[in-house]
Amino acid sequence: MDRLSLILVIIGALNWLLVGLFQFDFVAWIFGGQATVLARIIYSIVGIAGLWSISLLFRSREKAAE
Repeated sequence: MDRLSLILVIIGALNWLLVGLFQFDFVAWIFGGQATVLARIIYSIVGIAGLWSISLLFRSREKAAE
């Protein structure tokens, strides 16, 4: 779940990069506009993944087995 959330947050960040640099919303372009149901679902899923990723900041790190 952590990895999936991180992937979705990265996708969201890349979309915001496109909006900031080129005024191009990739998600809206794919799904036919920001107000479409599919685009709003994608935005919501990415937002939930962002909320989940906040928990990553407060977890202790485990050392990887060598």
